[in-house]
Amino acid sequence: MSGAGLRAGVRLAYDRVRARPALLYPEGVLLLNDTAGQVVSRCDGVHTAADIAEDLARDYDGVSVEEVGALLGDLAGRRLVALDGTGRPAGTAGLDTAGDAPTPPPREPAPLGLLAELTYRCPLHCTYCSNPVELSAYREELTTAEWCRVLDEARDLGVLQVHLSGGEPMLRPDLVDLVAHARALGLYSNLVTSGIPLSEAGLAALAGAGLDHLQLSIQDAEPAAADEVAGLRAHGRKLDAARRARAHGLPLTVNVVLHRGNVGRLLAIAELAAGLGADRLELAHTQFYGWGLRNRAALMPTPEQVATAQRDAETARAWYGDALELVYVAADYHADRPKPCMSGWGARQLVVAPNGDALPCLAAGQLPDLGIENVRSRPLGEIWYSSASFNRFRGTGWMPDPCRSCALREVDFGGCRCQAYQITGDPAATDPACSLSAHHERLTRVAAAAGTAAAPVPRRMA
Repeated sequence: MSGAGLRAGVRLAYDRVRARPALLYPEGVLLLNDTAGQVVSRCDGVHTAADIAEDLARDYDGVSVEEVGALLGDLAGRRLVALDGTGRPAGTAGLDTAGDAPTPPPREPAPLGLLAELTYRCPLHCTYCSNPVELSAYREELTTAEWCRVLDEARDLGVLQVHLSGGEPMLRPDLVDLVAHARALGLYSNLVTSGIPLSEAGLAALAGAGLDHLQLSIQDAEPAAADEVAGLRAHGRKLDAARRARAHGLPLTVNVVLHRGNVGRLLAIAELAAGLGADRLELAHTQFYGWGLRNRAALMPTPEQVATAQRDAETARAWYGDALELVYVAADYHADRPKPCMSGWGARQLVVAPNGDALPCLAAGQLPDLGIENVRSRPLGEIWYSSASFNRFRGTGWMPDPCRSCALREVDFGGCRCQAYQITGDPAATDPACSLSAHHERLTRVAAAAGTAAAPVPRRMA
């Protein structure tokens, strides 16, 4: 075993809310116990598991090379640690808690992630956009001071990671200030961007402010097809943005939404991402919300396309191995089991819309009588714990059968409430993606009608 170090895009931090160390990375948080935190803090890209165990044994009894090696092996399997000498030093700053006042245990559930939808304005016109079709309610965006207060309150709740998204968050002139504020709070910041407009100076400023990770959306591997979906000549500018991000040392994820028009080029997309030097490639089938729902019939892939895409994803993983992490998000309408939406309603994640609406998930605004509250009127912590919207589908007590008696109810949390509403008209129904749902056939009928609609309607700001 060579020296152990953190992989690109991974950061060791101390969570003062939970009083424990944590590893922060592009799409998640791994909470550690104190011993694991001490092991990781000694990962410097040079020392081996034996070296780390020997060092720890000076301060702790019963430390074995086998236990340290097993922990590092597990973290390497999660792509958080590199064991070949290529990793970065973890450092101990995140574990230096001397002088911190003791904090009471956090009230459960305490969220880990915040999706900050800074604006729904965007220069692109993607037909699969999941943002709301009607945008008039979101034009009065939160100010810089209001967003900083939201970040403060989110951190006090236990949030460790903020995804700065939109629309196009680069259209906010205060983006660098928000990244700097997030960094000062110890939050891991992930910028989700179209790459338009992402200037050299802007990227340098973001990197200097402490941006942890950049997630770049690309529409296709074929330039003409990509530009057609985007509604402008954007593909070349996106590739330039990716190269600039790598030049600034920013960890890079390439995100591609899969649909009927591009799913057959999955392998070419993987080749493009690898050629750009991306650390991760996220391939997610269209989530049918907002404009995506409006264009569902035209965007829906066929069952044959989905089956081929699954095989191609495995082929791409074999091709690129450890060099490119490939995340493949399956197509709901071609599934037998639902995905654990947001890791459970009001459990680990929350969303704040551009106008300050606090939501349990990105698309929850469409659900009737949810009782959505706004951060301008009530503190985020009170909304998270006490609002009707966050408690409506929290836990498992709300579930009807077959969810209520299902052994997997704590795994998939009943699936997606928004998808259930769209297909059945009842947000409390079992997600029709589940084969046990009485409405599963409705989902499969929609999937079977793939490609029957006219050309999809481009996203418009009006």
